[in-house]
Amino acid sequence: MRNKWYVVLAIAMIGHLCWLSVAFADDTNWVHIVPREADEILANPDMGWETFHRTAKQDKNLPLWIPSTVHYARWGWATLEPEAGKIDHEFLDGILEETRASGQKLAFRVMCCSTSPRKPYHPGWLRDIGGKVIVTRYGDGPELEIPVLDDPHVLAAHLDFIKRLGARYDGHPDIAHIDLGSVGWWGEWHMSSSPAEMPSDKAQKEIVDAYLAAFQKTPLVMLIGGGKMLKYAVAHGTGWRADCLGDMGGFSKTWCHMRMAYPKMLPEANAVDTWKTAPVAWETCWDARKWVDEGWSLRYIFNYALALHGSVINNKSAPLPEGKSIRPEVERFLRRLGYRLVLKELKHPKRIKPGETLMLAMKWQNTGSAPCYQPYRLAYRLTDSQGLHQVFVGNVTVDQWLPGEIELFTEEFFKEPADLPPGEIVDVADSIRLPDDLSPGSYKLSIGVVSEKDTEPIVQLGIQGRSKDGWYPLSTMTISR
Repeated sequence: MRNKWYVVLAIAMIGHLCWLSVAFADDTNWVHIVPREADEILANPDMGWETFHRTAKQDKNLPLWIPSTVHYARWGWATLEPEAGKIDHEFLDGILEETRASGQKLAFRVMCCSTSPRKPYHPGWLRDIGGKVIVTRYGDGPELEIPVLDDPHVLAAHLDFIKRLGARYDGHPDIAHIDLGSVGWWGEWHMSSSPAEMPSDKAQKEIVDAYLAAFQKTPLVMLIGGGKMLKYAVAHGTGWRADCLGDMGGFSKTWCHMRMAYPKMLPEANAVDTWKTAPVAWETCWDARKWVDEGWSLRYIFNYALALHGSVINNKSAPLPEGKSIRPEVERFLRRLGYRLVLKELKHPKRIKPGETLMLAMKWQNTGSAPCYQPYRLAYRLTDSQGLHQVFVGNVTVDQWLPGEIELFTEEFFKEPADLPPGEIVDVADSIRLPDDLSPGSYKLSIGVVSEKDTEPIVQLGIQGRSKDGWYPLSTMTISR
């Protein structure tokens, strides 16, 4: 039959490409490639395990088997603007340089209200410009100074700070995302356990609008406890961040974040489907050792985090819990966290002439928990018998391939969140025009995913066979006159 494919092992057909299966049509005009899936944890931009206030090179609690591509930090406004009108670029640029040297991007939050006495987050110069600073308490603790964001001098100074921060750093290639912080204790959008009030809705909205205006390229994530401002922020394109993943009752026997808070906050803010266009960031409540000490199920917590389509997790650079079962659960979780792009198959002509258009028919699947939010592009490399490369960037971007979904916050979900299914297999057609002067001969075809501004592979795929330079050799083809 003309359309029947005969599959043979790649090791028999193309020697060293043993991670593939190759099939030829009866007329041998087409090649059909079926890559084998990989099972390692992928180190990809903007996803996975975050280090906290230290880079991957500095984090002594980061196991060698966990890759980390995001370094997360929080600083007080005073740290970033120690003098009025002067952002400390030397400090932030230095952090970015250290982060880049560790193979990571930076994510961060700016805070205004500290609960540590003698360590305020707001700059001391606020009083010099007429800004209002009050004294309050956090619980039964000592007196604390905090700025009043409703005060016109304080608010104007902070809005100007956000504007200037964005003017310098929006779209910076070494920044993964920014928390839309500033308001409340630790920038978490609440003033719990304090007689001090939250800023007015008007002031809160002005701060959200300032971030939205300042950061139109760099992704923003809004604290899940932001109430009306969470709803407003996600409606204007932000993702969200939750900082108590794993709380199954550690604060109260009758209340917890996982079963009571998040299932209420997200629907009220129309944020359940936000993940389809903007990232979800998780931070552990306490750290994972507390979960194990309390006897809470890692599988339950991790499946919950995947079901809500997280891209990153911050365990505060704490040590992992001890026990033989811990590493397999963490590995299983990190194989799914974020995007995981799997090339299921590729078909292309076996022979083609210079100047012709090479047609590529593919099937792709996202087996992770979130989309890739960057419009990275498929690219193809042809390598001749002398080892000379030519790279061709296609017309396909990978940011539309979604993972699977499960129904959230049902009775069954709360009993045990199900494993997140992989995304649908997507048919993808791409084409590249070959140069008229391409020399005849046998060429190796490799595939990669590149950024908008470069032609070097930036994404690891969920298939075997990655070469040291990041490309995935797939097959050979003949260029003939």
